[in-house]
Amino acid sequence: MAAQQLQLDAVGNDIANVNTDGYKSERVGFEDLLYNRVDKAGTETTTGAGAAARILGRSFSQGALKETGNPLDLAIEGAGFLQLRRAGGGTVLTRNGALQLNADGQISDAAGNLLEPPIKVPAGVDASELSIGSDGTVMAQGRKLGRISLVTVTAPDHLSPEGGGLLAPTAASGTVHASSGGSIHQGALEDSNVDLGRDMATMQTAERAFQMNSTAIQTESQMMAIANQLRA
Repeated sequence: MAAQQLQLDAVGNDIANVNTDGYKSERVGFEDLLYNRVDKAGTETTTGAGAAARILGRSFSQGALKETGNPLDLAIEGAGFLQLRRAGGGTVLTRNGALQLNADGQISDAAGNLLEPPIKVPAGVDASELSIGSDGTVMAQGRKLGRISLVTVTAPDHLSPEGGGLLAPTAASGTVHASSGGSIHQGALEDSNVDLGRDMATMQTAERAFQMNSTAIQTESQMMAIANQLRA
């Protein structure tokens, strides 16, 4: 039941984020717990603690791109993440490319986390004048302002979710380094890669398995109660 509850929690989180730009769905795996062979009244059988579930990581399959026309909306095609620096220090990664200009003309996300490396737009230059190439080169009025670099880690499955579509590097994920093979699409955002139909089917299956296990426990309890009454 605990294993199925974890499955339900993961699927529920995916469904809740079906419209979150750049969201990547969670993957859940099941495994047998330790089983031992025992001899009961001359009959060999196995006894153990059932199954356990654990989060394997996230599916980093490509989400669909939706055109927005906003010059600071950036969709990543292929591998890679945008790197942001938090105000309190530390870097986080994201696939949500909904960026904006802050009061100082620096490119940031909606929460105020600055693009890393930082890019500042000169005073008097409007966001609509920005041109961002597939390689991340940022141009305005014929001038190069900087380059948005895509990054990745050795083991993306071990990135720690921080909420708001942000992922923090961990010791298990490895250090951040430049990504190859990805490109930037200006004026678009990447949709969540959640497959709603598949997740609804998984949720129904997990609910039925949870109910079946609950019924089995109740039946066992009733049988033990009857056995106790007969012995009395």
